[in-house]
Amino acid sequence: MNAREIKVQKQGWVPKKERIWLIIALIIAALIVFWELKGLLQLPLTTLHSRQFEHTFKDFGSIARIALFFVLAYYVLLRVMRLRMLKGQVEVKKWLAILLRFTRKWHTPAAIIAIAFIIVHTVAVFMHGFKFDFNNISGLLSLLVLLPVPISGLFRYQRMDRKWHLRSGVSFAILFIIHSFL
Repeated sequence: MNAREIKVQKQGWVPKKERIWLIIALIIAALIVFWELKGLLQLPLTTLHSRQFEHTFKDFGSIARIALFFVLAYYVLLRVMRLRMLKGQVEVKKWLAILLRFTRKWHTPAAIIAIAFIIVHTVAVFMHGFKFDFNNISGLLSLLVLLPVPISGLFRYQRMDRKWHLRSGVSFAILFIIHSFL
């Protein structure tokens, strides 16, 4: 075994400094899913097919959208930092570096919480009644593309993903934006 493989074995899947925030985010996400699904399952059938319930599941999607824009901000800031236009802009780069560190630290926890809201949103849509229209199909496609993103994110920690996390994340972002805004 070389030194890198030994370090990977000692470290585990997630670096120690990020592990606590990841565990906290997983607990919060599990509580969100459990609490909201429990509430959805107690609703009467007349409420599930009402216009008011439609606003309820759209609210879950809106909360997920806000969290996902924060998650995607990490990649946007990373690209902006590499722009040639900012080559001599030391002060701007300093502030961008601070923002980049902040978004990097909260990228994974925000993504986990966003996935929790996406799960609740999806379940609520199916409870309301799934129709084969553009909005529902684009949402279903973006959900299917989202599935490999967290798995490849785990491989990303070990540098074993061969850029699949970024590729599937960008594919999800495109489909997600189509679903959200069209």
